[in-house]
Amino acid sequence: MKKYNIVILYNIRSSENVGAMFRTADAAGVEKIYLIGYTPTPVDRFGRPNPKIAKAALGAEKFVPWEHRKTIAPLLSKLKKEGCHIVGVEQAPDSVNYKKLKLKNKNVFIMGAEVTGIPKSVLQKCDIIAEIPMRGKKESLNVSVALGVILFNYF
Repeated sequence: MKKYNIVILYNIRSSENVGAMFRTADAAGVEKIYLIGYTPTPVDRFGRPNPKIAKAALGAEKFVPWEHRKTIAPLLSKLKKEGCHIVGVEQAPDSVNYKKLKLKNKNVFIMGAEVTGIPKSVLQKCDIIAEIPMRGKKESLNVSVALGVILFNYF
């Protein structure tokens, strides 16, 4: 059975990061991206393209289905009812090494805000929290790079 994978971008500020994640999601075969909160969208409410997303995505924003939602909680409830396995990608006390994840047939990967990450209230709704081990002094990756690491570990 083919795996069905969704990405949630939660309060991502940078249009360039969003565009890069559309491009990565397309390359990895992600079925849909949900843009939550203040995450910029590929087109505004008037149908005008976001030039920064378009430049980074190189057209992938036209191929990967997406939807904007103001809040995440109702979406997570809906996805759980549909049998999705919710994976928060975050450094947290109870996280597991991303290489040890056991994915299901329907997976949702949540990527959080560049500086603050995924809030605890959202992490509590995740089935598992995956962490990419850091060896450097900065102890973080750009969110779009982290998505690439996570997705291409499995596909």
